[in-house]
Amino acid sequence: MENVTDRTSNPFGMRPPCDRFVPGYGDANADFHVVGDRPEVHGGLDTAVPFTNDAGRRLQDALVAAGLLRSAGDDPDVRKTFLSYLHMCALGPDEPPQSSYDDLERFFDAELRAIAAHVLLPVGERATRHVLETYTAQAWKTDVEMETLHATEIRGSGFLVVPIREPADWDDTHHDRLVDGLRTLRSTDYRREADLGRFNPGDDPYLVR
Repeated sequence: MENVTDRTSNPFGMRPPCDRFVPGYGDANADFHVVGDRPEVHGGLDTAVPFTNDAGRRLQDALVAAGLLRSAGDDPDVRKTFLSYLHMCALGPDEPPQSSYDDLERFFDAELRAIAAHVLLPVGERATRHVLETYTAQAWKTDVEMETLHATEIRGSGFLVVPIREPADWDDTHHDRLVDGLRTLRSTDYRREADLGRFNPGDDPYLVR
């Protein structure tokens, strides 16, 4: 099923319980879903677009080089890619308690499942741990050591996961490792689909997630 919307910012009309928030941004039918932490970590309070602080722009530049964005900036030109946060509300510089993340998880989960991207790209340790624990069966056997996991592929039951080290901590190698890994991935058949056309009359395929 394909989402029908021409909205790039907040395509599903999320309204979390806070005055200021940074909604999801991108293609509602994305193949790649980039998952960050929160606005105070990865930016967006001035632009209302995720990953628009200095660290976020560093990540954007890598996504452009890998072919996931057409251009970087305060309103990046997306290409089958969606950007969002685990915690979309802006609550100040102090780290929110886990209960606050738990309260907002339903908004993130609803958006993630509506988009149903084939590849999840969690950015930083918190997002990576959440994605592995919630959307794969790999958490119990995966050491969340971001230097080791950066730009590697982890196959879950419904998603392919490519963790990304926190961009603020990158050295000169992390950009190239991510770009090379995503280019290699895009050259393969990464789509997680099943053809149910055999159950229908005729020869047309019917691909579902």
